[in-house]
Amino acid sequence: MDDEKSLIARAQKGDQEAFAALMEANQGRIYNLTLRMTGNPEDAAELSQEAFFNAWRGISKFQGDSSFATWLYRLASNACIDFLRKEKRRKNISMTVSLDDEEKERQAELPDTRCSPEQEVERKELRAAIEEGLQALSEEHRQVLVMREISGLSYAEIGAVLHLEEGTVKSRIARARLALRKFLVSSGNFSDSASSIT
Repeated sequence: MDDEKSLIARAQKGDQEAFAALMEANQGRIYNLTLRMTGNPEDAAELSQEAFFNAWRGISKFQGDSSFATWLYRLASNACIDFLRKEKRRKNISMTVSLDDEEKERQAELPDTRCSPEQEVERKELRAAIEEGLQALSEEHRQVLVMREISGLSYAEIGAVLHLEEGTVKSRIARARLALRKFLVSSGNFSDSASSIT
């Protein structure tokens, strides 16, 4: 397969096959971002498509200052924030919890140990609680936490996506973690004495 730079160059000249290859290489991580931001598979699929549509429309302006993936994250993240703000105005935010165990496993970063059925139930309950907690966060806090803990972006990459200073990213993530921790403690799913959730 062609390397990313040549695919981008071809896509910028209108090559739809090259753009489709770029889409295919990034669709999983973009969908994961939109799913964690919205908590709803249908909304996530629609917003992923919107992000790729916006990428196709704007690819001629892509300068390569950041990686293509970072640029896509910015488009997808902006689409999610716009969507969530509209939903908030309608007071109809979806609180659907994804049952995608594999992704939740990664999100919660639980150790892969042989465990009893009781421990497995506890792990599933914790993953569901974390998912619910993410949906309870503000859009800005959810956004940085998803990018850092689930997508694995560095502070610098998150800063590039959101046009924020690295220090601002770090403090926002710290506040987001604290808010999620408070949610988990108050819902009885996490003990005050336990260590970090991430």
